[in-house]
Amino acid sequence: MAGKPKLHYFNLRGRMETIRWLLSAAGVEFEEQYIQSKADLEKLKKDGVLLFQQVPVVEIDGMKLAQSRAILNYIAAKYNLSGKDIKQRALIDMYSEGAFDLSEMIMMLPWKYTDPKEREKETVAALEKATGRYFPVFEKVLKDHGQDFLVGNQLSRADIQVLESILATEELKADVLSKFPLLKAFKTRISNIPNIKKFLQPGSPRKPAPDDKTVAEVMKVFQ
Repeated sequence: MAGKPKLHYFNLRGRMETIRWLLSAAGVEFEEQYIQSKADLEKLKKDGVLLFQQVPVVEIDGMKLAQSRAILNYIAAKYNLSGKDIKQRALIDMYSEGAFDLSEMIMMLPWKYTDPKEREKETVAALEKATGRYFPVFEKVLKDHGQDFLVGNQLSRADIQVLESILATEELKADVLSKFPLLKAFKTRISNIPNIKKFLQPGSPRKPAPDDKTVAEVMKVFQ
């Protein structure tokens, strides 16, 4: 019997967070091996765990999977989160990539912009892109589709990643969905799916938004 998937990353969100979301939504228990020092990272490299000498890496089904999108694609396919045919898969991939772009923009704010004024400026820019570029698309998809989910009528990785991006954006501005009633209802609906609701509770594998202290600790690993 295969063991639990093992996630190799830092004890923070980063590019592992969406992987945690998908596994949790699928009801899959996993374990995490945190990189806490340069020695930890070097050991993973020496042991051949890191295919491209970088993380995230997930050990699952006898494989050591690298590259975030490859990992997400595998998990989505394995746990029936990638649609029923290639047309649905294309839509799911398209919406997921849009959500990924938004999440990545927000994720990088504390890493790229250490000056408070510059970070504030870039935060405003991210919010403008969220409400001007990404959320209108998802609002229209929900309106045109007329179903509870973004694609077909069952949960997919697109729903999970869009919810993740919504919650990350709300951490920057709590009322960011005020002009998007369908997305607001979508957020409530998807958040109440049992496995996702559990993931959103305190004590789950979900990580908090990184603060400056967390960023500094991780950067020490690479120095």
